[in-house]
Amino acid sequence: AAVAVEVLFAKVRKRPLDPAWFVTPLVFALLMTPTIPLWIVAVGSAFGVFFGKMVFGGYGKNVFNPALVGLLFILISFPAFTAVAWFDPANGWYTPGVDAVITATPLILFNRGQNTFTILQLLLGVVPGTLGETFRIGIIVLGILLLILKAADFRIPLAFIGTVFALNGLGLLLGLEGFKDPVMSLFVGGLLFGAFFIATDPVTAPQKGLSKILYGIGIGLFTVIIRNFATFPEGIVFAIILMNAIGPLLDTIGPSKEPLEEGSR
Repeated sequence: AAVAVEVLFAKVRKRPLDPAWFVTPLVFALLMTPTIPLWIVAVGSAFGVFFGKMVFGGYGKNVFNPALVGLLFILISFPAFTAVAWFDPANGWYTPGVDAVITATPLILFNRGQNTFTILQLLLGVVPGTLGETFRIGIIVLGILLLILKAADFRIPLAFIGTVFALNGLGLLLGLEGFKDPVMSLFVGGLLFGAFFIATDPVTAPQKGLSKILYGIGIGLFTVIIRNFATFPEGIVFAIILMNAIGPLLDTIGPSKEPLEEGSR
């Protein structure tokens, strides 16, 4: 569905197909729950590429992350399909099975104060969730590898994760209602996946060093606010979309002589 939109725009504009056409549908697929109908995945993928990328002129010109645009459309249009997962009560693993039942994700239980999962279970991925967020050990290892290879800038995930941890910790320390355990809040939901693989998108993120730090802090701030006080249990999608819109403005902060880094729009 995603490549169909890409091919259509390439033919109409008489330009070659974007060599990075597979990135958006791959990330989008990893943001899906395992039981979601494939036709919804196709609709969301096509929607994200069309409205999040191609209408802006294609790769390198889009303001918003196309995968998140598609996911946002799915979250609002088909909310019942974005919070379910398979649970096999026979062995305790969350896998498709004949005797499977639908259960809440760790993030939903965590927000309700009913979390029954350990950090080890969350790290190993034996919990319900989207395809890309469950195996958190893999996310951390690959995320660190991206930082070592400088395929992603360390300032964005560090500022993002640090802000979520600090705000929740400060809220608990001050006895404020609504704030959650700062350590567990890092391991539930798609926070780690979003920090390493989505927020660091070189096209939609700011390009200056200070701007990237502020960008990560902003994502963390919005994530904590939406997770702890809003209707949606997960705030990362909305947080990154909001900061995507502010990203170009952040690049105007600081010395004008500071050069934009490679990949700047």
